[in-house]
Amino acid sequence: MHDKALVLFSGGQDSATCLAWALERYARVETIGFDYGQRHGVELECRTRFLAKLRESFAQWAAKLADDHLLDLSVLGRVSDTALTTAKAIEYERNGLPNTFVPGRNIMFFTLAAAVAYRRGIPVLVGGMCETDYSGYPDCRDDTLKSLQVTLGLGLDTRMVIETPLMWVDKAGTWAMAQGLGGHALLELIKEETHTCYLGDRSTRHAWGYGCGKCPACELRAKGYARYEEELAP
Repeated sequence: MHDKALVLFSGGQDSATCLAWALERYARVETIGFDYGQRHGVELECRTRFLAKLRESFAQWAAKLADDHLLDLSVLGRVSDTALTTAKAIEYERNGLPNTFVPGRNIMFFTLAAAVAYRRGIPVLVGGMCETDYSGYPDCRDDTLKSLQVTLGLGLDTRMVIETPLMWVDKAGTWAMAQGLGGHALLELIKEETHTCYLGDRSTRHAWGYGCGKCPACELRAKGYARYEEELAP
């Protein structure tokens, strides 16, 4: 039975929900984030505040929440020409993917996270990837991550488990999961202290949190919250 996990925590809603999920299941949970020159770099500030307030507000999780790691992955931003790493308009490419897709991002994230986890004796990696209600990114797909789990295990010569609690959960279900894990207090903390907007806009507070309200990430989050309130909220 595994008792330690490393959560890929960006500072966004999905990874914050996955962090709570991991804290419910593992005795020791560490977090890792990546600075890759993302346009919405404010998420890195949010992740620090979220971790601090999570410790303050949830005594049952505070003792389990251990070290946080932030890695400089600026090289990814330099080799990317995307709307997530440069100031260009968000639009869809000929292949149907939005130009917010950063090629190789999640593959690099998990590879580096696995290296950190290996050194620290952590057998489980947790990520907030989902292919139920998402922008179509190929490195968020279940097949990609199952294949990556095998590759990492072979390359490190050790059993490495990738957990994706949201893989088959839509955005409304993600809000419901957070409610089930931490109640109203966790929902409010996610709204106030996480950041998901691709443009890094925190000037407007919506019912679901801060964001421009127009980018694909905001639209998914807003629609999911509306359906959660209509159909799933207790």
